[in-house]
Amino acid sequence: MNSIWPLVQNETIKIIKKKRFYVVLLVLLVLVPMFTYASMREAQENRQKFGDDWRTELQQAITDNQNSLGSDRVPEEWKKYRRIFIQQMQYYLQNDVNPNEPGGVTFTREFLDNSSSLFIPLLIMTIASDLVSGERTGGTIKMLLTRPVRRWKILLSKIITLVMFVSLIVISTFIICYGISGLVFGYSGFTIPVFTGFQPSDTGVNMDTVHAIDQWQFILMQLGLIWFVGLTVGLLAFMVSVLVRSTAASIVIMMAALIAGTILTNMAASWSSAKYLFMVNLGLTDYLSGSPAPIEGMTLPFSLAVLGTWAAVSLIISFAVFTKRDVLN
Repeated sequence: MNSIWPLVQNETIKIIKKKRFYVVLLVLLVLVPMFTYASMREAQENRQKFGDDWRTELQQAITDNQNSLGSDRVPEEWKKYRRIFIQQMQYYLQNDVNPNEPGGVTFTREFLDNSSSLFIPLLIMTIASDLVSGERTGGTIKMLLTRPVRRWKILLSKIITLVMFVSLIVISTFIICYGISGLVFGYSGFTIPVFTGFQPSDTGVNMDTVHAIDQWQFILMQLGLIWFVGLTVGLLAFMVSVLVRSTAASIVIMMAALIAGTILTNMAASWSSAKYLFMVNLGLTDYLSGSPAPIEGMTLPFSLAVLGTWAAVSLIISFAVFTKRDVLN
């Protein structure tokens, strides 16, 4: 394995020189302040309307959702989500816990939840989609493969580098989000209780497994699930990079797949076979908050297994193609 690490170092240098990781950081540094400002404005409007009485604000949200249940213009699928939201918020009221306690930690938790299935995977994809196809585009593939190093070692070094940058992107997202939002909302809130364990059912929500954990524990679980999602998307993008000669084509294919997943998640409730598609299973953090699965029968272990299977298959295909195919032409 000693011969792997110089290759990993070389791959890391190439990614840094291409400045794709810096672009990812720049995107975060631009967008996070925008989201922070939008959240600050919303908090100011709610404070003007309800003062510091978060219970009244929460009760108003419950009432608004209850009123919408009687409307024929609201699709039945949306009503299902709203019934679950109502029961969850009533649970918070009964236990005297503010689910929207202002703070940089709370903002970070919500940002991670909203960006876990599309935004962060897109950031990771921009790096993974270029790891092999970029060698062809830049004309360095011949020089790389004529070195006295086995092809599987070259590919393994790229995968190890990918794992490193997936981890860096996830950690960077947390640090930038918490650092910027904390300037506005404050840096406290790690020990605020968050309820998890909500189990959506046909009648609403099963509360038997609900329990409170500190917000820092909830965020750690979020980061772990987001890392797993990011690694799966990264390995799939890596496979496409091996199969496709053009970096642009590789990025377009993965971007289309991720966006299609967002659409399918909202539309595929009656298409049960869609639950085996990787892009429908990217919302792992939704299971923590108790949001209903997009398709009946989906659970956290099921989604982890589906994503793990897709990741394993993509690895097998990548090694099989890269080590056997004539990639010099």
